[in-house]
Amino acid sequence: MAGEISALEEAFRKFAIHGDTRATGKEMHGKNWSKLCKDCHVIDGKNVTITDVDIVFSKIKGKSSRTITFEQFKEALQELSKKRFKDKSDEEAVQEIYKLIEGKAPIISGVTKAISSPTVSRLTDTTKFTGSHKERFDPSGKGKGKAGREDLVDASGYVSGYKHAGTYDHKVQ
Repeated sequence: MAGEISALEEAFRKFAIHGDTRATGKEMHGKNWSKLCKDCHVIDGKNVTITDVDIVFSKIKGKSSRTITFEQFKEALQELSKKRFKDKSDEEAVQEIYKLIEGKAPIISGVTKAISSPTVSRLTDTTKFTGSHKERFDPSGKGKGKAGREDLVDASGYVSGYKHAGTYDHKVQ
């Protein structure tokens, strides 16, 4: 039993932090709860629908809260297991729904891949830039930021913009 719970908790944590860089994995948002139910096939379209999942989430979470803890998560699964597995006893239904979720992680689908066509690579190759555009990048191809976009005035000498500062000693000798 303890092994099953740890696998369940591991799945809970993976889904809780999915898509949120600030998430700790201790609490789960409604969006991630819906994703867990879809990805783990808790939603079957007949007995349990997306609406059922959202209703159970709203019922389980606190009034002012937007997230559920692991304990509330187990409560919500118990609630859904009664609807999903009607022909089984409560305990068997809970075990079945745990089996659906254990060891699962969020499925990442529909993520756009970067296309590397010769046209795009030619247009983005900074070594081939000329004129004023060339000034915006250092020799390694990294952008200079504001310094590359604006003409910053060098007011370090008696005459502003004098380019040969510090070369007098070399010329005199």
